[in-house]
Amino acid sequence: MPDAATQPTSRLVGGPHQQVSGEELDGLVGRSVAEAGLEGQDVVLVIPDGTRSCPLPLLVGTLHRHLSPVVSSLTAVIALGTHSYMEPHEIDRLLGVGGEGQPESLEAAYPGLSVVNHEWADPDMLVHVGTVPASRISELSGGLLEREAPIVINRYVVESDAAIVVGPVFPHEVVGISGGNKYYIPGVASQEFIDMTHWVGALITSTEIIGTTGITPVRAMINEGAQMIPTRRLALCCVVRSGTGELEAAAFGTPEDAWAATAEIAAETHVNWLEEPMHRVIAVMPTRYDDIWTAAKGGYKTEPAIADGGEVVIYAPHVTEVSEVHHEIYDIGYHCRDYFVKQWEKFEHVPWGVLAHSTHLRGQGTYDAGTGEERLRIRVTLSTQIPREVCERINLGYLDPATVDLEALAQEPGTTVIPNAGEVLYRLRDPEAARTGAGPVD
Repeated sequence: MPDAATQPTSRLVGGPHQQVSGEELDGLVGRSVAEAGLEGQDVVLVIPDGTRSCPLPLLVGTLHRHLSPVVSSLTAVIALGTHSYMEPHEIDRLLGVGGEGQPESLEAAYPGLSVVNHEWADPDMLVHVGTVPASRISELSGGLLEREAPIVINRYVVESDAAIVVGPVFPHEVVGISGGNKYYIPGVASQEFIDMTHWVGALITSTEIIGTTGITPVRAMINEGAQMIPTRRLALCCVVRSGTGELEAAAFGTPEDAWAATAEIAAETHVNWLEEPMHRVIAVMPTRYDDIWTAAKGGYKTEPAIADGGEVVIYAPHVTEVSEVHHEIYDIGYHCRDYFVKQWEKFEHVPWGVLAHSTHLRGQGTYDAGTGEERLRIRVTLSTQIPREVCERINLGYLDPATVDLEALAQEPGTTVIPNAGEVLYRLRDPEAARTGAGPVD
């Protein structure tokens, strides 16, 4: 690790509801890179995939402009976690090349920059960097989990001299507020520790943890694992106005410091506090979410503010499947946390990240192991190209998207249509207000 003299000072530009110009970003990055002492080093940028609002061409272009003249090599690793690998044309679109008025290729836009997927399913592309003892996992998770955690990280990141996280922070269903070290774990980690962190988040429940600032148990686990990465870790964390490329704030420093500075801003600008619960929500999902595995964020971000007995409709007529990668979800379906916890011997073999995803979307509920009765707080309905019989098999409702008139629905009493859903969180100032609904769903 570098000594304090070569650690760049943590800097922040912008703030809640502000707009950071390209010149301000350039100044932030230029000063920070000059202080960082990266001359002659192999540097990796850890960047988001296409499921987040982010002016990535601006961010990567600014870093490339300051880094490429001084570093030995520059590689961008797409922090997929366990999302699908991105195809070349998707990577081009992500980084702003190949379109009208854009550079014709990655090489033309970012000379010398290599861009690769995090190949989380290929053992040869992963390196074991350490193990967190079971006793420490128990301590960090508040006693929710006691199991040793091997920390296995992307080879490009481990073998570089420095890795710089580049990306936005948003309210998140597993960790509280995304960003920072989360781009290392789960972003460029192996599935085993990803599953462990996601299951701890599920045990806490998405409703409780989402939008929480500070060091949640899940972030504590992630930070512990990230400290085992031998590479020098830095970060350019941003707050992005959802659905746009506008930066409200940006911070450069260690992943911990840059994240802390921007997480507080994200919690202020990306959480809508409501006085009264919503009864029926139509979450209109952008095309950046191409399956329910990602489009489920429309449910995560609205469930805390829906009345008991209410409904969230995931409206995504472009979506044709639940998950391209995690086929286990078709077998287990969507259920509340207790459905799995009280039948653990039946489900413990299923990847825990799949179980966690199931509970995050299905929301709060109870399960009586004696009677086999599951009672769910709200209804969850898919309005996609996924057939009715599949929706029913996975314990979700079905609404034919061809019958949906968003303008008419927006005029219906008790219905709230949310465009560009999935990033902004809705919460009630008084959570007990949700009890004014029609009661839990059988």
